[in-house]
Amino acid sequence: MHLSISVVGGGIGGLAVATALAQSGMQVTVLEQAAQIAEVGAGLQVSPNGLRVLRALGLEERLSQHSSQGQAVSLRRAESDYEVARLDLNRLPTDQLYHFVHRADLIDLLYTAALEAGVTVKLAQSVVAIEPGVPATVRFVDGTSNRSDLVIDAGGLHSVLRGALNKKTESFFTGQVAWRALVSNVDNRQHDVQVHMAPRSHIVSYPLRGGEMVNLVAVQERSEWSDEGWSHRDDPDNLRAVFNGAAPSVRKMLERVEDVNLWGLFRHPVADHWYGQGCVLLGDAAHPTLPFLAQGANMALEDAWALCACLLRAPDLNSALLHYETIRKPRVRKVIEAANNNAWRYHLPRGPVRLAAHMALGLGSRIAPSVMLKQFDWLYGYDITSAFDQN
Repeated sequence: MHLSISVVGGGIGGLAVATALAQSGMQVTVLEQAAQIAEVGAGLQVSPNGLRVLRALGLEERLSQHSSQGQAVSLRRAESDYEVARLDLNRLPTDQLYHFVHRADLIDLLYTAALEAGVTVKLAQSVVAIEPGVPATVRFVDGTSNRSDLVIDAGGLHSVLRGALNKKTESFFTGQVAWRALVSNVDNRQHDVQVHMAPRSHIVSYPLRGGEMVNLVAVQERSEWSDEGWSHRDDPDNLRAVFNGAAPSVRKMLERVEDVNLWGLFRHPVADHWYGQGCVLLGDAAHPTLPFLAQGANMALEDAWALCACLLRAPDLNSALLHYETIRKPRVRKVIEAANNNAWRYHLPRGPVRLAAHMALGLGSRIAPSVMLKQFDWLYGYDITSAFDQN
């Protein structure tokens, strides 16, 4: 199929699918509401399953130049900084590399690749509606419109197409909030993710930009929250107060926080319908996930490759979109369920249950480290770039 394709959203998923399609000879236009392609954000983790997509797009070397390679996950008690367990990522197969990258650097990398592949990028395009059809229509806030053989909505949580294809569903507050921040890397952290676990809270930290800085994501259980989103500025002292009983090393890390964003964590169901006539959802627009498995960006990358492969192999557009939804739904549901079930493991209250859980983790990481990593084979070992050889 030789299609004209519009991609709504210039984020990770949108730029990745635009690049993949353009590299395959498709005519692609990205419609981005911002006045420039830029990402403020913070850090994210590109796990081996997501890296395979960047590798297939020819971008692995560029990623390596702007990221730190992860070599270990260290699970620690926040109150003492005692290492409960350590997962050695170097024990993963040699092709399963783990990268920590600033979101802005990954966006810039994908944007450059999209332009090199011939993608047209139109900025300041505020989309108010996507109407299925042959062709599908994108309508903008200024009253103008754009028609394409296929419209891909990669607009995230604020997708306008999701509501057009599905009945309205209500998200619900998970009882957890999270802070994001970047701090200077005075401790020379280079290759590890540290998870400091505390009752009803935890902190994940890892280095970025060659060890120049450390990315922090701190989570606390909380009974109430009024708004959804991650861009709410907060007072760093509120973050520090939650972990005022933590070990000195943890408190010193938090003392370096100068700017912090706070957001409430909400759960959204996976969309029942991912596509309509000439239009399809991708990434968070179809399946938002909580951050407890670090898979949001990786699922968008997998989606991007899957959709491109389906369009190249199917006899017609409808068959391609059906195959895309069919192959992706079970995968993202499994990932989302795993993420939903992950946070409580870090938030156990002090007592015999926590002690037993930490002892089991410690024994497992010391006695059978490869077995502990094996439990992630279904996630990290999955290769969307070869999945279609068996489907």
